[in-house]
Amino acid sequence: MTEMGLEPDFSDAAMAELAAIKAPALEKELRDERGDLWFSIDNDDSRDLDQLSVADSRPGGAVRIRLAIADVDALVRKQTEIDDHARANTTSVYTPAQIFPMLPEKLSTGLTSLNPDEDREAVVIAYEVGADGTIGQSEVYRALVRNHAQLAYPSVAAWLEEKGPLPERAKAAGIAEQLRLQDTFAQKLRQRRHEHGALDLDTIEPRAEFSGDELATLHDRPQDRAEQLIEDLMVAGNGVTARFLADRKFSSLRRVVREPERWARIVELARELGGALPAEPDAPALEAFLVERRKADPIRFPDLSLSIIKLLGSGEYVVERPGQAPEGHFGLAVRDYTHSTAPNRRFPDLITQRMLKAAIAGARSPYDDTELVSLARHCTEQEDAAKKVERRVRKAAAALILQNRHGDRFDGIVTGASEKGTWVRIFDPPAEGRVVRGEQGMDVGERVRVELVDTDPERGYIDFAKA
Repeated sequence: MTEMGLEPDFSDAAMAELAAIKAPALEKELRDERGDLWFSIDNDDSRDLDQLSVADSRPGGAVRIRLAIADVDALVRKQTEIDDHARANTTSVYTPAQIFPMLPEKLSTGLTSLNPDEDREAVVIAYEVGADGTIGQSEVYRALVRNHAQLAYPSVAAWLEEKGPLPERAKAAGIAEQLRLQDTFAQKLRQRRHEHGALDLDTIEPRAEFSGDELATLHDRPQDRAEQLIEDLMVAGNGVTARFLADRKFSSLRRVVREPERWARIVELARELGGALPAEPDAPALEAFLVERRKADPIRFPDLSLSIIKLLGSGEYVVERPGQAPEGHFGLAVRDYTHSTAPNRRFPDLITQRMLKAAIAGARSPYDDTELVSLARHCTEQEDAAKKVERRVRKAAAALILQNRHGDRFDGIVTGASEKGTWVRIFDPPAEGRVVRGEQGMDVGERVRVELVDTDPERGYIDFAKA
């Protein structure tokens, strides 16, 4: 953390400030929506709950979606000691060994978390979705809410896909119907985005399993139906947020993914698999190719997804001023996109929340353009640094798992190829390492066989040679 310019610990001043915070903020003048059937869906082990959702049917086959976002700003004011720490790191850092939260756990998993059966303040993003998946009228306001059921992705996904029973916590009256309704319209939103070129990719996240304090294994965890449900509702909500600020002449912090610099390699990769893409970046054409490949070879589709993700490049934060044409997000095929739904975990979301609350109140933005430009650059840099920390510790975990397997051979896929080096991801266990011998001519997306030649858990190094 320190090496990457991140602060692993909270200052004494921040902890003293924290000690003075005794209870959640509860402003009685807000809309009272605590009786509505709000619930959360997150990871099994998540305790920093940022959002709840609820849906109401509307005439003509439409639905009104409401997302309640934890009002973190109510307890973490700008330019306080706790805010300074959040501003320094800009994100929570999740590693197999330890979580480094952006906010002290007394807040992020307690007083600012939307915990079950607790009253909380929230910023609500509400929007209508038509039967065809188009987004209609929307509004953003503040309210009091209550989480009536804390659900988890795996069990909800199993039930939605008819592979498991209804989760026990979802058996409260009305929640099963809510899940079906939200899932139906999340799929409509997703389909609409895909028609406009949103990329249908299978993202796989390696997770560590421990036996007591000992690292036991690493395994892949693909995105499931419940994660897609939340992702689709949040993508739509982030678009509503961006347009709400633009309509009120606020500059905002946007999340963009520009057109990929390595499009030529994506075209070449498609050609190797029997597809054809235009010479210039074209999201709808790429999406059509991905849909075809998912049907043709579902087993290897996650490997293709990984290659495309690497070739698309990472996102960044930029400032959009009133009246300025949005740059958009190439992978999501949306023009208006900000981060606003995870203020316990990401500082850009807390920045956006403060601007939303000012806009709701008819006040001036708490951030001027000069400060926003500086923060956009800083948040991008720190997010990249956090990813490097997470990747380094994952590699350290993988190196521990592999340290007694020198000389073994593995199937893999090339995930990086540049002047800095060539990297390969092997499939079992899921681990990435550098090719130190025989890497000439390798390129992203190529399937290869490699031999493990060295490991260094302390530095997170895994070295391969072409087999």
